[in-house]
Amino acid sequence: MSEKTMESSGKGFLVLLLPISFLIIFLVSTWRFLLALVVLIIGFNIWQQYQWQQWCQRVNPVFHQLVRENQGKITPMDLAMRGSFPGPTAKRYLDGKASEFGASIVNAGSGNEVYYFITASILGNILDSSEPVKTLSAQPVTTAARSLLAPPATQTLLAEPEVEVELAAPATHTEVKPNLAKQLVFGSLIQSELAKRLNVYSSTVYKRRNDPDFPEWTRSRDPDGIAWSFSEKTKEFFPIEES
Repeated sequence: MSEKTMESSGKGFLVLLLPISFLIIFLVSTWRFLLALVVLIIGFNIWQQYQWQQWCQRVNPVFHQLVRENQGKITPMDLAMRGSFPGPTAKRYLDGKASEFGASIVNAGSGNEVYYFITASILGNILDSSEPVKTLSAQPVTTAARSLLAPPATQTLLAEPEVEVELAAPATHTEVKPNLAKQLVFGSLIQSELAKRLNVYSSTVYKRRNDPDFPEWTRSRDPDGIAWSFSEKTKEFFPIEES
């Protein structure tokens, strides 16, 4: 190896050695400050996480109430308006809850997202709405039922004082009305039972149960002309007694 080559290699080594030396000197002289800075950053992150958990504990009752009121469907704006805090904070909270409970997130367009949380009551309503309605099978009319439901079998027309003419009128009813006493075993009906009685889909009853005109609507479809009311507390339907 020539003397010129060795000189070039020595200069290159010095160029690398000088920055490394300065770095070592800097770390030795400032390691206490650097360690204190790292501990400070870690402590600050732990404090922020603690503050967030405490805040979430205060927001949880508002979140649970919204889940019940909106049947599990929540947007960040709903939560932000109810709790009076910024939208990004509401979105961060809902993202955490969606990950915790496995909620579905649907993009509604324009950057808006809808979070769907499924509860036991909501799942029960979905299953009820998917249950097909079974039509009531026709039953033969008994003699007692015919006397109550069918018009008089004979009509007497007096053409003259001494002459009577009888005209036969066939009975038009082909089935007996459902026995309400047998259906109301527990004093009420569930959604699928009332749907079968009204001869509609269970989902139709679910959609209209909170309408103001629900009792009149059920009266018009009930075979006995009975009006029904919905209890939000028990999720059951009760007959309205006529005053």
